[in-house]
Amino acid sequence: MSDEQTGHESRPRSWIDRIAQIFSDEPTDTGSLLEILRNAAQDNVLDADALSIIEGALQVSNMQVREIMIPRPQVVTVSARNTLEEVLDIVVTVSHSRFPVVAENSDSVIGILLAKDLLPFALDKNGSNFDVKAIVRPATFVPESKRLNVLLREFRETRHHMAIVIDEYGSACGVVTIEDVLEQIVGEIDDEYDVDDESYVKKIDAQQFIVKALTPISEFNESFDHDFSDADVDTIGGLVLQHFSHIPERDESVVIGAFRFTILNGDSRQIRLLKVTRMDEETGESSK
Repeated sequence: MSDEQTGHESRPRSWIDRIAQIFSDEPTDTGSLLEILRNAAQDNVLDADALSIIEGALQVSNMQVREIMIPRPQVVTVSARNTLEEVLDIVVTVSHSRFPVVAENSDSVIGILLAKDLLPFALDKNGSNFDVKAIVRPATFVPESKRLNVLLREFRETRHHMAIVIDEYGSACGVVTIEDVLEQIVGEIDDEYDVDDESYVKKIDAQQFIVKALTPISEFNESFDHDFSDADVDTIGGLVLQHFSHIPERDESVVIGAFRFTILNGDSRQIRLLKVTRMDEETGESSK
């Protein structure tokens, strides 16, 4: 019977009633569930932010690590042979909180260095008691095919924040962090140290910048108002390699035009990260 027939006055439906009504037709798959949720958002039962988070959470269960990992060429590492001064320079320059540590004579990852573990050595100016191998934390290795929802659960259970991604041959092909996974759910998580992936450049001050070696010459020219030619090379790393007679090691530098390029990270095959310093046009020295 209707409210009129029973003599009861009609009352507004609560939000619980409205949700119950929405789910009166049970969804049979993810697609139909999303359709119901989107309809709920259109009816103002669910706000846009909540819908976005739910969509992200559902998406994570269908994604694999390889889809969001940071590729190996873009990973900044610390070598087991690095001195305290060298390690501190990497940490301060890049401003990450965790770094994969590779063996002295290979690219094999032997552990993870937490920047905070360097604090006890901060006052040891000569680094006489420093051995990075003594303070590395165990590394977690995950296959690139692992589902993100499984990885997130493992991160929570182990309280680890970074994992080394390995390919089908057991070689490290990248890294993935808990932040990378969470960003798939809640969107981009920015902090004061994040570099815009599209610009390839992080500004330190008016004269110094951190630049990815993979930065296209055209992008570099646009960022620095310069005119390097891209006739022979495509990237700024390729341009720097042209000016060395060998594969440069960390801290080696070269002056090209109005800039000094210093190697921050790389291996026996390629350069990964550069520090770019603007030079004084009259003296040829850094303007700092």
